[in-house]
Amino acid sequence: MNNRSLIYFSVMVLGAVTAVGCSKFLDKQQQGVYNTTDFYTSPDAAIQAINAAYVQLTFASATSNPLWVFGDVASDDAVKGGQAGDNPDIGTIDDFTYNPSNANLSAEWGNFYEGITNCNLVLANVPSINMDTALRSRILGEAKFLRAWYYFMLVNIFGDVPVVLTPLLPAQLQIAQTPAQQIYGSVIEPDLLAAINVLPVNYTGNDVGRATSGAASALLSKVYLYQQKWDSSLIYSQKVIDGAQYALMKIYSQNFDADHKNNQESIFEVQMLSNQAIGVGNALNQWFAPQADNGYFFNCPTQNFVNEFEKTGAGVYDPRLDYTVGRDSMPWYNGEIFLASWSPTGYLTKKYQQPFSEVPINLKGTGSCDYLAIRYADLLLFNAEALNELGQTTAALVPLNQVRKRARESYLYDSTQAGVGLIPPGLLPDVTAIDQGSVRTAIQHERRVEFGFEFHRFFDIIRWGSIYANNALIVNSGLATFNYATDKTFPIPQSERDADKGLH
Repeated sequence: MNNRSLIYFSVMVLGAVTAVGCSKFLDKQQQGVYNTTDFYTSPDAAIQAINAAYVQLTFASATSNPLWVFGDVASDDAVKGGQAGDNPDIGTIDDFTYNPSNANLSAEWGNFYEGITNCNLVLANVPSINMDTALRSRILGEAKFLRAWYYFMLVNIFGDVPVVLTPLLPAQLQIAQTPAQQIYGSVIEPDLLAAINVLPVNYTGNDVGRATSGAASALLSKVYLYQQKWDSSLIYSQKVIDGAQYALMKIYSQNFDADHKNNQESIFEVQMLSNQAIGVGNALNQWFAPQADNGYFFNCPTQNFVNEFEKTGAGVYDPRLDYTVGRDSMPWYNGEIFLASWSPTGYLTKKYQQPFSEVPINLKGTGSCDYLAIRYADLLLFNAEALNELGQTTAALVPLNQVRKRARESYLYDSTQAGVGLIPPGLLPDVTAIDQGSVRTAIQHERRVEFGFEFHRFFDIIRWGSIYANNALIVNSGLATFNYATDKTFPIPQSERDADKGLH
């Protein structure tokens, strides 16, 4: 997937082919039919087709894939930010006053269904191509992994959604929703189980970044975790851990810089390139950067998020705070010192930011930092959570404390830290509680500080139930407009209801 020019060429070619599918699901009029038999005739065509199915993961436009709006802004970690009046639809998601016409709903719905369409085209047409059987099997496995990913995101954002597993003509797209639980059992889980069996352990060269068997096992562990199928989740998180293909990076921040892409902690990473054509690189750096750096300062961390980070009696913070958040009087990028006045909350996220030596200001919207969709720390905390919920609380402390150990030991290896080579006394001690409730709380805390601004928080809040969600969003954030029963998923876009009379 690193060969981005090939991928974007694939998109242009596949754009004609998907006229027979459900690209931008349900809201497009058929413009013409390109006979798929004319395209799917060679191994190169199969590779182009699967490359196109990855594109909907990317953040080349921060608004065509607004996952950060749902994962961060809707949560207690962030507020909208930006200039007053800019992108008001993000603000209505922030304060839970949105309606079905919200642009972010239609953008993400269309984005993920376009990804599903591209996967379905691969699965329908690549089997008939005369090509190397191992390559064909791998490509089909990638398509199943990606389709499972897109459906997993759809059910967590929208709940019950229509299921489309084959390319369809527009006239066939009057489809009712399938219950989310049924989608898990009939689509997501089978696709991932099939992918695990055919995907390779790793790749080399330009193929680095494609879905692997480890990525499929990791996503399946997450899928089971979200359904509280603790035994099954544990099996697949342990499978990844036992496979010994991954390890934590010594320095936490290396997961988010351009010099350590596809590192040993990366299980599934969305590839982005800088200094290329506009629309290929990562746009999040510009959307999250301060105005002083030609940015739009969206997705601003809250004080409540900052307060979550532990500090020693001497006032030394968990190093993940300053790896994640720009705060007043602390180093920023380009030799600058961060000013609280740059943000309406006094803070900005540092993840996905890059210095001008890597991304000149005139190319600020084409960053090269990747998005780590799943990393090894995820697997450790999936493992800890499943163990704890199964009553194996003492065992759960082992993976939990591995994550904490890496965080505090960043002080041993990061030369930018004051006092490098020495862990500050009392910093991030191992969790020693042995009762299930205390360890559950410790795991929830660890997920928040470990994965801040990686677009997971809102989904964690919701899956942990109404009591946790109400405390996070109503008690701590003051969002009296939040209602767990109605806001745990978002409404199907109005444009889709207008186009698809099968929706209920």
